[in-house]
Amino acid sequence: QEEKCETNEYLGTLEENTVTISQSEKCHRINIALIGNPNSGKTTLFNQLSGARERVGNYSGVTVDSKTVELPYKDHIFRITDLPGTYSITSFSPEEKYVRDYLINEVPDLVVNVVDASNLERNLYLTTQLIDMDIKVIVALNMYDELTKKQDDFDFKLLGEMLGIPFIPTISSKSVGIDKLSDKIIDVYEDKEPTLRHIHINYGESIESSIKIIRESFVGTNNIGLLSKISPRYIALKLLENDDDIVEKIKSSKNSNDILENVKLQREKIEKQFSEPMDTLITDSKYGFIAGALKETFKLGPIKKFNSTKIIDSFATHKFWGLPIFFILMWIMFKATFSLGQYPMEFLEFLVGTLSHFVSANLSEGIFKDLLVDGIIGGVGGVIVFLPNILILFLFISFFEDSGYMSRAVFIIDKLMHKIGLHGRSFIPLIMGFGCSVPAIMATRTINSRRNRFVTMLIIPFMSCGAKLPVYILLINAFFPHNQGSILFSIYMIGVLIAILSAAFLRKTLFKGDDVPFVMELPPYRKPTARSIFYHMWDKAYQYLKKMGGIILAASIVIWALGYFPRDLSEHKIFTQADKVIQLENSYIGKIGKTIEPVFDPLGFDWRNNVAIISGFAGKELVVSTLGVLYSSNEGSSLKEKLQLANSFQINNRSSGLKPFVFMIFILLYIPCIATVIAIKNETKTWKWAIFSILFTTSIAWVVSFVIFNIGKLIL
Repeated sequence: QEEKCETNEYLGTLEENTVTISQSEKCHRINIALIGNPNSGKTTLFNQLSGARERVGNYSGVTVDSKTVELPYKDHIFRITDLPGTYSITSFSPEEKYVRDYLINEVPDLVVNVVDASNLERNLYLTTQLIDMDIKVIVALNMYDELTKKQDDFDFKLLGEMLGIPFIPTISSKSVGIDKLSDKIIDVYEDKEPTLRHIHINYGESIESSIKIIRESFVGTNNIGLLSKISPRYIALKLLENDDDIVEKIKSSKNSNDILENVKLQREKIEKQFSEPMDTLITDSKYGFIAGALKETFKLGPIKKFNSTKIIDSFATHKFWGLPIFFILMWIMFKATFSLGQYPMEFLEFLVGTLSHFVSANLSEGIFKDLLVDGIIGGVGGVIVFLPNILILFLFISFFEDSGYMSRAVFIIDKLMHKIGLHGRSFIPLIMGFGCSVPAIMATRTINSRRNRFVTMLIIPFMSCGAKLPVYILLINAFFPHNQGSILFSIYMIGVLIAILSAAFLRKTLFKGDDVPFVMELPPYRKPTARSIFYHMWDKAYQYLKKMGGIILAASIVIWALGYFPRDLSEHKIFTQADKVIQLENSYIGKIGKTIEPVFDPLGFDWRNNVAIISGFAGKELVVSTLGVLYSSNEGSSLKEKLQLANSFQINNRSSGLKPFVFMIFILLYIPCIATVIAIKNETKTWKWAIFSILFTTSIAWVVSFVIFNIGKLIL
């Protein structure tokens, strides 16, 4: 039975005479907001607290929406919400506004502020803003092992007493300090934590005097609704900074004109006195407060900060060597995808082939046998064999993310992105697009500029998502056995190149305008943990296997049925291979493929390739399962051999890699899957750009494939 708890409205700052609420009056459900800078390990901590397996990475822009989970702890229920990573809670960027709106509107019982122990000064800036908001805070001093490795001396208990906030050292990647943090959450919630007290950051006599004057102008019964959720001191401070959201909220007051006029006079007086903008004065005061607090509690150890990071970056981000190193690492990753994945893939092919032969030999002829062998085993089995390759690819990607190298890759490409009107923050969703386009589309929310956000969304489908990988592996294994890594590398790089050229075109036509400057963060290199990497791999494996039993199974059955009918079921003759080919060509799916053949004939595709392209709209893995069903009647023990022997990928009756390469390029570039199209519609709030994405990507895919195919024929 769910507990019913009365809501206690929060009517301003905590004063010394505040009465502590007893445990019996408290609800046992604790609403906890998790807040921290990008790269502070916030989502890793969320995973440890909740047992969830959210995606984490050592670069900013991973968490783009809130995630909430409920779990029991002792005699309480923790309701933990992981908010987007942010450096501040002003209203300048979408994630900053999202976090502040959540704190104001949802009013969590307490905030766990995740702080990177290796970068205290920058991370504590967000802490000072939470102090201004006058809410209960616990600091999770995360990555504490990095601080101790450098032999820094940090009296975090003294700092906690100075700030009125308990500090709990944690190493979230190793589950260290999680129980202590959970216990401290209960102590703070029940007002049993002796460290907890409210302090005011001193902004100097002039600003403090203005805060008091402004505060007195709106504190009263007319503003009880506003003050029930926001500290009056915080409102006064943000009004001085001319914060648009707070100004808008004040306009609902009866005396709003008097309040805003008073704010204007106070701001002009202070800016004239110090010859600096108000937001600069307040920011400087915050950093001065942090510097003073750390001077009393923190001393650098003998080991220089980020020394190893600087040494590695002297090569990894070098003006001349950075790009070649990046390409070499990418090539090694793609080469290993085939080399290391070859043996487990061949083993799975053997198991699928053995199962197919066993079922074929032990079931009597009929529709059920054909469905099982050609539809289900041929379709689903043709896709599942690539699971080892996908896991190996994401093992590398996870390593690059967690180690911090992915941020360097973004930094290296950033110079090129600037030339086309975008910047590194746009490249982060593109990197995420190598996993899946849907979360990559959502990640564009962190891009401040609407033009950049829309352009980035429209070019993300050109990235080779994990769903396209089985198509590449199948065709590269079949037709490019001697240079597999190089061909896969070229496919990925062509996608990146087309995305960059498309972005340049869109920025000069539909989305003209100046770019917004952005400082890119390069986090320190960190040793990835096996647990985090295998979480990533398992997540990809789970998603892949889930598709096997869902959309791919259903689509394989539909494709098989369309290729099996119409036929006279009263006729019980045994079909030869030639009969099966004729039957397939005259089936419903054969007619569909032949109807659209004029569109794709200039690209060298036959009707079976056309059908696979159509099915790929639901999900790119379906291209492989469709080929598995359509080529099930061909000679060969595996789908790879069936394709090698088929004339679909031959030129002048001889095997050639041209048609398979063109087919992969088309799959790379053409229409996004339906989930991506819907994601674009949801993020842009209109079907216009979703439909544009379909037409834009497919047109580019056709033109690029046409050019490559016809140039290739001339060379051959």
